[in-house]
Amino acid sequence: MIFGLLTFLAFFVPAYPVSAQTQNQEVSYIERARVLQVLTQTIQDVPGTQTSETVQTLQAQILEGPDKGKTVTVDNDRFNLKVGDEFYANHSIGGMDAVNDTWNVQEPYRLPTLEMLVVLFVLTIIIFGGKQGIRGLVSLIASLAVIFYILLPGILAGYSPVLLSVGISSFIIVIGSYITHGFNRTTSAAVLGMIATICVTGALAYWSVHAAMLSGYSSEEVTYLHFATNGTIDFVGLLLGGIMIGLLGILYDAAIGQAIAVEELKRAAAHYSHWELYRRALRIGREHIGALVNTLAIAYVGVSLPLLLLLHFTDMSIAATINQELFATEIVRTMVGSIGLILAVPLTTLISVWMLRKGKPSDTKSEGHSHSHAH
Repeated sequence: MIFGLLTFLAFFVPAYPVSAQTQNQEVSYIERARVLQVLTQTIQDVPGTQTSETVQTLQAQILEGPDKGKTVTVDNDRFNLKVGDEFYANHSIGGMDAVNDTWNVQEPYRLPTLEMLVVLFVLTIIIFGGKQGIRGLVSLIASLAVIFYILLPGILAGYSPVLLSVGISSFIIVIGSYITHGFNRTTSAAVLGMIATICVTGALAYWSVHAAMLSGYSSEEVTYLHFATNGTIDFVGLLLGGIMIGLLGILYDAAIGQAIAVEELKRAAAHYSHWELYRRALRIGREHIGALVNTLAIAYVGVSLPLLLLLHFTDMSIAATINQELFATEIVRTMVGSIGLILAVPLTTLISVWMLRKGKPSDTKSEGHSHSHAH
């Protein structure tokens, strides 16, 4: 869902279909093309392995970019394409050989599929979510806009990824909660609970990343980004920021649910003492924790399936394999996120009980009515 919404937001970001970068006098352009004809197609063995790949030579027409309208010959050893398929081609000029001029397939053209999924998601939100779903969608788009236009430019400008991520996370929590659930004490309690959890989890993430001596270089894109920015980005801080941002979605669900539980318990049993209210709300929260922690862990496992499969194809021991930064990073991310999610329940419950302690049943009912009406 998040990837679909990122694509949705990308439609509002100025589009640059052609990108260029210079290294050793080589210039590369990314241009969209359509296959006109498959000139050759063979199956070749990959050197040094026991696998084979399909290699094609394509005749294609450029649809977007500096070479728009041209018919070119493109080499393809990545995807099995057929006549009519659209794709992004990498056009390289120069390099060590000044007359070098090559075309290679980079990626299939996937945007129509992504657009269809985004439209389907938005329609589902509108039809089944009603006004509350629309408000949630507006909140999420606003949050992604903050990430695209404030967080990312701030990191690239050299500001601390940790401070930026904590600040942006808190800001997203505030705007998201009030846009979706309105201004009332229950929402405010959830907001304070989330901010408190973000601060505690941020400290835990900081300690964990440094204690585990993680460098932040756990993927190819990080290496590319390092060279593209000439090493100006703090990748340890970027890793910390990613952990904090990744916690937001699941944390939001836990905190809002817990604040509402306290509100409803107080409305239903105004005679409860503060301790009794806290104890019973925490009982509800524990059931929520069980489901959410399992959801969070399984979600990380799902994303890391290729990584987990590597455990079966390595000569190292399991301990040595898990000790690698690639695996250690995911373990730290999962554990810190899960701990933060668990802490959100008692923290939000405590803050909610404190904020609603002076509310009379009628006042609380009025606020609860406003909240439920927003749903």
